[in-house]
Amino acid sequence: MTTTDSTRHTASGIAAQDIDWPLVAQLRARASSQLSDAVGQHGTLSKRAQEELGRSIILALLEAEVADRIDSGLPTWNLLQQQAIARAVFDALFRLGRLQPLVDHDDVENIMIDGFDNVILEMSDGRRVQGPPVADSNGELIEFLSFLASRSEANAREFSEANPTLDMRLDGGSRLAASAWVCPRPQVNIRRHRLVEVSLEDLVLLGMLTPLASSFLIAAVRARKSIVVSGAQGAGKTTLVRALCAEIDEWEPIGTFETELELFLHELRHRHHMVRSWEHRPGTGEIGPNGRRPGEFTLDQALSASHRYNLSRQIVGEVRGSEVWPMIKAMESGTGSISTTHASDAVAAIRKLVTCAMEAGPHVTAELATTKLAATIDLIVHVDMSTTRTDGQTTRTRRVAEIVAVAPGEQATGYATTHVFAAGPDGVAVPGVLPDEYRRLARFGFDLTGYLADRPEVT
Repeated sequence: MTTTDSTRHTASGIAAQDIDWPLVAQLRARASSQLSDAVGQHGTLSKRAQEELGRSIILALLEAEVADRIDSGLPTWNLLQQQAIARAVFDALFRLGRLQPLVDHDDVENIMIDGFDNVILEMSDGRRVQGPPVADSNGELIEFLSFLASRSEANAREFSEANPTLDMRLDGGSRLAASAWVCPRPQVNIRRHRLVEVSLEDLVLLGMLTPLASSFLIAAVRARKSIVVSGAQGAGKTTLVRALCAEIDEWEPIGTFETELELFLHELRHRHHMVRSWEHRPGTGEIGPNGRRPGEFTLDQALSASHRYNLSRQIVGEVRGSEVWPMIKAMESGTGSISTTHASDAVAAIRKLVTCAMEAGPHVTAELATTKLAATIDLIVHVDMSTTRTDGQTTRTRRVAEIVAVAPGEQATGYATTHVFAAGPDGVAVPGVLPDEYRRLARFGFDLTGYLADRPEVT
């Protein structure tokens, strides 16, 4: 069985294309209605209790469907087929429906969907293969995404013509982004996080960086340097941030601030004893006079509230726009914050963050944004990703290619950058120029002797 074929089968071994998906949609709608009525009668039920109740409702509906078919003289299903249908309805009601087998596949890293029937699976080795349809129509796909967005008890999101984009985390840690109504076909991308519990030592073993660069980053975290990790989509930025956070002392109280939870440090209790995680809530309805939707909870509000929680570090996750100001505030606290952003190289990351800061309005000039960033960011670590194809084989490589020190420039509105590590012949960061102040990292474990021995001769 090929990888593509394996994603077409359910846990019961029934091919996905052999399941009556319109029937699954009908049963899911009926089960959802009955479940809502039952929950209303019982009051609040835990997620597990709702799932158990949902299973019994689904089985009863399926038994009734089988009985109706027998009475009507229609063909029915064997036991395996009934199990496959029941599982499909359960997945549609509580999980990800026809997307679930794709998300469960160990080798799938990204699921890229352009309409209901054009599905590309990006595998962990960089290969891209065609996946099965995830709905029977674009309308059905949009309807399911709207249902998926609304059913979250902790952080429900609106997905409608009035709010045509969706960003949310999924059970199990994957991240979903979707758009509809503003594009010819609904667009969906699901990013799976394959490495949640990871260390810099692990990344050294994977060839992502050298032991010398690792010792520098370990020392930088321990010395409370503020770090931005840059790179392309899927380059491994969040994975590297998790590895950097693994070097924080286990007893330090940490706060994380994310538009969608992706770091999951709060789930690693054996590694971090106290992690307080905040997540942006977009709110619903019309935008009010204050520029926000009712119920919206911003990262800026979360950061302000967090000052009451005796945190040792404040870590703002991905910066794509307005998150840059909470990032700057966290870094201004001098606690050793860590964030990520999309950029083509380390220096370009600064320009990207300046642009993000200026999106706050005309009162934020390029000079103000540059000054703030130069004064708060200590290091930018750039992760490069390359995919090569040779003789039909695909190889994907991720490398820490640059570690750049940032400092205010001689001009009040400028900044200076120094490549402490620069990309070597194989793309992996090697010693470059070490600013004097970073020699002090030796007391935090940086292999200064090794760095000075390995760096190129200055002529």
